[in-house]
Amino acid sequence: MLPLGDPELETQIAGELEEIERRLVAAARTADALVSAPANHLLAAGGKRLRPVLVLLTSQFGSGVDDAVRQAAVATELTHLATLYHDDVMDSAPLRRGAPSAHEVWGNSVAILTGDLLFARASQLVSELGPVAVRIQADAFERLVLGQLHETLGPAPDEDPVAHYIGVLGDKTGSLIAAAAHYGTLFAGAGDDVRAATVAYAEKVGVAFQLADDVIDLASDAETTGKAPGTDLREGVPTMPVLLLRARAAAGTLDPEGTRLLADLDGDLGSDDVLADVLARLRAHDVVTEARALARTWSADAVAELDPLPESTARSALQAFAGLLVDRLS
Repeated sequence: MLPLGDPELETQIAGELEEIERRLVAAARTADALVSAPANHLLAAGGKRLRPVLVLLTSQFGSGVDDAVRQAAVATELTHLATLYHDDVMDSAPLRRGAPSAHEVWGNSVAILTGDLLFARASQLVSELGPVAVRIQADAFERLVLGQLHETLGPAPDEDPVAHYIGVLGDKTGSLIAAAAHYGTLFAGAGDDVRAATVAYAEKVGVAFQLADDVIDLASDAETTGKAPGTDLREGVPTMPVLLLRARAAAGTLDPEGTRLLADLDGDLGSDDVLADVLARLRAHDVVTEARALARTWSADAVAELDPLPESTARSALQAFAGLLVDRLS
């Protein structure tokens, strides 16, 4: 369990997460044996469950956890899991959470349809929570798709690629984390001011989390991250360190090693030895330090969104939560 600065709250959240896990298993269960294995594949591989944690934490600003809060937490995580099936197909990722990606086991079509099935299950749960919850889900889903489209299409000719990427992270990651905060405060009856502050916080936390992941994916091995290092580089998927290299090149400030790195990144990375060499050199370049600092800035900006709220255990827990997401960079 994440350390949140309050042992009593940590114990409560840990207990609730056990119930959330049981409900996730039930929601992914299907009577069709052929579908059951792919539907449970990523769920069985585990995960941080950050979105359910945030639903539970933000409910502390109101009446606390009840059945609606639990159901919203399950729906949010199911939606997240569904996106992972689709992301892995689009990125040709061989590993997810230390296990072969679903498309590696069953093929692209089954992986995509399994993601669709989990989206449907999440929508069924949300529909039972009322029209406001349905709108939150629909808005988040729209942004998830737009974020993937914008990532796939790339920035417009006159658009700053770094700013474009931050927008993609806001849509692909921040939107669902913000929905988690919206659900928690909504169903716990928190005030509009609390809801606005926590949703703004969650959006920025989502961006900080993904920026941190960009660095961790470069600096760690598959055993640590559960993903094959360099997959994004090989598939040409943008990440912040590479975008910072390109920004320096465009500004005429890129050093010779960075120039060589860009040439290699734009070349053939099909060889494992070539990819390993490029990874090692990119890890040593100071754009990684710059990307790390950017993640910490977004985390600090997220915490600043909570300034209008009075001091409380819930606010302190969210501050700790934001710090933990980027402390992984140490």
